Amino acid sequence: MFKRITAVLAASALATVGFVAPSQAASEADCGKGIRLCIGLVTDTGKVDDKSFNQSAWKGAQDGAQAVGGFAKYIETIDPKDYASNIGQFATKSYDVIIGVGFLMAEAMTTAAKQYPKIKFIGVDQFQGATISNLTGLVFPEDKAGFLAGYLAGHLTKSGKTGAVLGTDVVPPVRYFGEGYRNGVAYAAIELGKKYPATRLIYHAPDNAFNDPAWGGSTAQQLLSQGFDVIFGAGGNTGNGALLRIAKKKNVYCIGVDSDQWGTLPEARPCLVTSAMKLIDKGVATLIRQANKGTLAGGNYFGAVGLAPYHDFSRKIPASVQSKVKAITPKVLNGTVKTGVKL
Repeated sequence: MFKRITAVLAASALATVGFVAPSQAASEADCGKGIRLCIGLVTDTGKVDDKSFNQSAWKGAQDGAQAVGGFAKYIETIDPKDYASNIGQFATKSYDVIIGVGFLMAEAMTTAAKQYPKIKFIGVDQFQGATISNLTGLVFPEDKAGFLAGYLAGHLTKSGKTGAVLGTDVVPPVRYFGEGYRNGVAYAAIELGKKYPATRLIYHAPDNAFNDPAWGGSTAQQLLSQGFDVIFGAGGNTGNGALLRIAKKKNVYCIGVDSDQWGTLPEARPCLVTSAMKLIDKGVATLIRQANKGTLAGGNYFGAVGLAPYHDFSRKIPASVQSKVKAITPKVLNGTVKTGVKL
């Protein structure tokens, strides 16, 4: 049975660490000895239990460790300037696999991969333009998940006003989610022969973009006060703040992101019709298994996306709408229906 222990580093207030191991006897001292695969994960600044992006990646690391009988540990980044040092904590202890979560960590991961060629690096949301043999980017077609969420929103809105509360557009995956969502709403409007106002996308400033639930909540409230009735929240704890505020309002829908937030953010269930998912946990676990087999290749690995189940809303969404979403989903995923997003 896996054991998880979380503690604040005694020597530094810059990070929080936690680990999961196949037995109480397993320890970091095993790393570099070929006893078991050692897996280190460095989160982005949104906290490991952000109910979204970091949490999904950590779940994948735990699942991967369990699958291969390995040892996994995380370091929670507090300040972006600590990306390199947090990665270095694992590298200097001879971890076999180091996972860096988030686009903003890409430069630090590339530098570390070149410095430690014997370690396998996995960069979540880090597209690799040039191939480094020991660095794999786990990337996703966020535009497709966003488009499907927007298509659903376009069929659900009564006011015609749809919006999104988002992390920074400096991060391409966030922008892809937002633009895909807006274009999905527009596609649905054309099908319905309606003229909706353009979907309003509101992005956080780059600083603290994924850990500002107060801003997320106040921004969602602005949209609600203006009659928006379907709102997408995508941006770690910032997006969660939006979802939680929307959940207090009756007769509106909200859409989560990254994981199925019905399970990770149950407080949002009163409005949570679905989530635009990136199957980060499954992607991370798959790449860990490849690393254990010695088959993990440098370059890019494309993970799966889709919409989460409707859960209780399956009884509220018209069957005709559910049928339309079901019919268009494979066409969007295989590229037959274009999302209109410039990647």
